[in-house]
This record gives sequence, C-alpha cells and structure tokens, in this order.
Amino acid sequence: MKYRIPPKVAMINSFAGYGRCSTTEVVPILSAMKVQVCPVPTAVYSNHTGFPSYYCHDFTGQLPGYLEQWERLGLSFDGIYVGLLGQKEQIPVVADFIRHQRLRGCPLVLIDPIMGDHGNTYRPVSPEYCEGLKELVRLADIITPNITEACLLTGARYKDNGWRQEELADICEKLHAFGPDKVAITGLRRRSPQGYYDSFINFVSQRRPGSGSLETTSTVTRTAGPSRHGTGDIFAAIVAGDAVRGGDFVASVEKAASFISLCIHASDELGIPEYDGICFENFLGALIPPDEPNAPQRADAT
Repeated sequence: MKYRIPPKVAMINSFAGYGRCSTTEVVPILSAMKVQVCPVPTAVYSNHTGFPSYYCHDFTGQLPGYLEQWERLGLSFDGIYVGLLGQKEQIPVVADFIRHQRLRGCPLVLIDPIMGDHGNTYRPVSPEYCEGLKELVRLADIITPNITEACLLTGARYKDNGWRQEELADICEKLHAFGPDKVAITGLRRRSPQGYYDSFINFVSQRRPGSGSLETTSTVTRTAGPSRHGTGDIFAAIVAGDAVRGGDFVASVEKAASFISLCIHASDELGIPEYDGICFENFLGALIPPDEPNAPQRADAT
C-alpha cells in the first residue's frame, strides 16, 4: 500500500468544552478526511454561547506569542482555516500570520466569518469585530458565511426566507469583490406549499478560471430536523478538508450538506437536545476519502 503525507492545516478557532462546536468538531472531521490539524486557540469556552451562561478565557494576549513561535520554527502549511476569533484585536495578528504563510507558499485560506445567525449577532461579537472581518476576508480564497453573516459583510438587508437567485448572486458579487474566489452562503431555507421549512439551501459562487466571470449554483438538501449548533463548523471543515486535497468546490458543498442532514436526522432520532449540537461521531467513517492523485502538493516538507 502506498502512503501519502497528509496535508497540514493551521486551524485558528475557539475551543468549547461542551456543545459540539468549533475545535471539538473540526479536529475529528479533518482527521477523518486524512488532514493533519494544527490548532491555534483564540478563546476557551466551558460550553458554547448558546447556553444561558458560559465561562470564557480569552487568548488575545497569548495569540501573538503562539504564532511567533511557529514562525521561529519555520512551520508552513497547506491550508489555513479561520473560524471564531476571540476579539477584534486578534484580526491583525491572524492577518499577519496569513501573509507570512502566503510567502511560504500556503496555497489555500478558508475563512468562516463567524458573527451570528438567524439575523442576530452572537453575544461576544461587536460591530467593530464585524468591520474587522471585512478586512480579513480579503485574504481568503474561500469563505463560508451563513446568510446572516453575508448580509453583515455586504450591508444587505437580512430576511429569514424568500431570497431570489438574483439577490443572492448580487450578494455573492459583493463578497467576491473583497477578494475570495469561492463563496458558499449557507443557512438559507425553503418553505413548502404547506408553510413549513422542508429544505435548506446553499448558494455557491466561484470565479471561472481565466475569465474571472462568476458561476453560481444552488444545492438543495431536505430538512432532517430542527436547526442545531455547530453545523456551520462542520460545513466549513468538510469544505476545507476537500479543498486541501484538491476536491471540486460544488461537490464538496453537496457532501457537507448531505453529511449534516444525515447527522441532524440521527440526532433527532436519538433525542439529543438541540443545544448539544449534532451527533456526527457515528458517521465520521463516511468522510474518509481515498487518496486522490490530483491533490495539491505541499510547498515543502517542514
């Protein structure tokens, strides 16, 4: 059997001890996808912020020294995944790290611009943080905002449903103007004729190689249960894992949506509380890929 060196991803994200989100989801998912995960903690939470209360230890003061040590060691990565940052002061630190890694040949940066959901920002997120993320996404190749975050980034007016293709294409065009070549807007829902939400939709847009023109499409997945915490982290992790292995972007979005639907259905059947996130552990085997010959090669073997 031929073995290959797993691609390395620097994962900059918060850590929540309970509730299935952020680092505790991303690490096992990327590992199952044959990707080496190198975590960079931005904050440590006892549990995610959807609970009535939580403990948080902010890592803003430790982040520069953490990343500077990696620079001293000369570490390089095949990809950088950015999730929830603890404070707006972390944004320039992360931006500098991305720029330094670009100089070392890092071929991929995915940013999940975590700010809120269902039309509201999360509790730790300030307006200044949202403004800072507008600058950070300029450094990304791929971004995976939900519709709330896409509206926050572009200034579009949020609505819970009823988005037309033309409206979403216009939002994507504004997101591409920041710099990313690939955009996936998540969190869109479709209402059935009976009046209930029967599907969730991801709107995908990417620049055509060479021409620079935009190609858009939608992926539709049947709703398998109520909305749960941590689905955005799983979505971004799967897209990042496929990207560093040379996978097709639209196919990756479809894979992520199908996997999340499967896990939501199982969580509902098992009676897992919504605040506990989705039961993905039973299905990690579905993410284990064969070795693709077209996966990008590392810039060096550091």
